[in-house]
Amino acid sequence: MAEPQTPVPEAVRAKGVEDGVVDDELLGRLVAVVQGGAPPTQQDAVVQGATQAATALPGTQDKKAGEGGGYINMDAGGTPQQLLKGFNPLLVLTEGLGLLLVALVAVWCGQKGFGWRAYPSLEFNWHPLLMVIALIFLNGNAILTFRVLRNNRKVLLKYIHGGIQCLTLPLIIIGLVAVFDSHNFNVPPTPNLYTLHSWIGLGAVILFFSQYVVGLTAFLFPGLSAEYRSIILPYHVFNGVAIFALSVGASLIGLNEKAFFALPNYGQLPGEAVLINMIGVVMVLFALLVGLLVTKAEFKRTPLPEDGSPLLASSRQ
Repeated sequence: MAEPQTPVPEAVRAKGVEDGVVDDELLGRLVAVVQGGAPPTQQDAVVQGATQAATALPGTQDKKAGEGGGYINMDAGGTPQQLLKGFNPLLVLTEGLGLLLVALVAVWCGQKGFGWRAYPSLEFNWHPLLMVIALIFLNGNAILTFRVLRNNRKVLLKYIHGGIQCLTLPLIIIGLVAVFDSHNFNVPPTPNLYTLHSWIGLGAVILFFSQYVVGLTAFLFPGLSAEYRSIILPYHVFNGVAIFALSVGASLIGLNEKAFFALPNYGQLPGEAVLINMIGVVMVLFALLVGLLVTKAEFKRTPLPEDGSPLLASSRQ
């Protein structure tokens, strides 16, 4: 005779979906264990025995500083080291390309210097520099927060992720002011928002600000219930990657437009043309590596016990 299944509250089911647990029977067992008094089933005994046997094998002990062992102790949370093979070299390469990208853009924009409204053509130079730093370099790193700092509590990672995104806000605003000023204060004034670059770029900015507001209110302050967060989370993740991709696309189009407008001899590949093309190549490589790190299933963060019980986690965890 089958044992009765513990009812699963809707909030618990929603939290389970968010954490990747969708089986009602398993959720019912977890609820019973949390509530206490649930006798172990034969399946529980088999799982426990298999876990003990596996942890007794060589190479599965805790990986301590200076000692061997191929895995992090899964009872303590964390991702197996075998699955993370190649992560650190890829991360170093990604960050190196990101810093190189910022440096190349700074060199390109700084060739003629920077200015403000009295010098519209020089004020424009703030636009590509600040937008690349904000929407590509910082935004890319914010996306990687949960992969790079995987061994920290989830609530801390949320603050770091949101904090990095917060740094991008003033940079984006100044970058937008700079480009509109450079058009409006030019003699004669240059039309605004007529290029493909401006359409895609403005769309990315609007999505970014919308994403920031929704993410902040849903996951941090004040924080929605687990049920609503489980609904929002997949869209939040997708939108974050989409905004990053749109930003890269808009930047590449903008680079090409600037090269065509400012370099009449672009076809002869003068030094500035080579620099602009190199910026585009490095940007694409950085974006591809960010995409690889954030989409490779083996690199996904494994929840830690400190994150709190999936069944009892607060709205801010």
